[in-house]
Amino acid sequence: MIRREAVFSNKLLPYLLVAPQLILTGVFFLWPAVQALQQSVMKSDPFGIRTRFVGWENFKALFADPFYLGSIRLSFLFAGAVAFLAMSLALFLAVQANRQLRGSQIYKTLLIWPYALAPAVSAVLWVFLFQPSIGVVSRALQGLGIPWDYHLHGGQALLLVILASVARQISYNFIFFLAGLQAVPKTLIEAAMIDGASSRRVFWSVVFPLLTPTTFFLIVMNTVYAFFDTFGVIDALTKGGPGKATETLCYKVYLDGFRNFRINSSAAQSVVLMAVVILLTAFQFKFLQRRVHYEGGG
Repeated sequence: MIRREAVFSNKLLPYLLVAPQLILTGVFFLWPAVQALQQSVMKSDPFGIRTRFVGWENFKALFADPFYLGSIRLSFLFAGAVAFLAMSLALFLAVQANRQLRGSQIYKTLLIWPYALAPAVSAVLWVFLFQPSIGVVSRALQGLGIPWDYHLHGGQALLLVILASVARQISYNFIFFLAGLQAVPKTLIEAAMIDGASSRRVFWSVVFPLLTPTTFFLIVMNTVYAFFDTFGVIDALTKGGPGKATETLCYKVYLDGFRNFRINSSAAQSVVLMAVVILLTAFQFKFLQRRVHYEGGG
């Protein structure tokens, strides 16, 4: 009989194997999270010499601040746009790359490459393209009579940050969608086509329902990405401007904590941000997972 579970002769070995990951999680996640919780209910002077307990005062001040409420609305808009565009474009490219085309391996490799770039590096490339005075794309837009200058127009800045964030995340989504498409049984597709279903009907009625586990996973990951991992893109492109047009919750935490030295307010913001992402993830698991169709193995 084949034993499926791992068996260790030394009882200490499993703990030694997981110890590095536990240490990293404790040092870089649990400890900062505990510190943020502690700082969020304290009030310090500008020099950090005197500290006193204030309870919920920092949180009350946050939700009475119209700029912070604006950052919340902006963050949800930004996260929704990034997740929707990145997943839609990645699914379209994965469907095209999954076809039997000459040179498809080259297309797949080229579509994966952008994910290797760091967010800040990717954003710098977008600066070279859209910089108002020297950017290739911006000069072309100005030649068409479009007054492009994302340093002055908040809508243009937000659009540029969304596009830059989407461009990097497409590769990540593409990998998972392509793997999901390749796992779809060809017999199901052939049977549907024999029954006279069109290619579009086959995709939406047969293929896409089998991709819902992958889609659900990517919704969660793209939401987390939009709320947390787009800091480098925003910092390199707009630094939250112009006029707070791209100041998302994540970037506002950085500005208040490291630029304005409002440590306690920044800690309270980080707690709120963490709670928002946890609630969104729980909501997705509770409601979206009901629509997920899993293919039983056998």
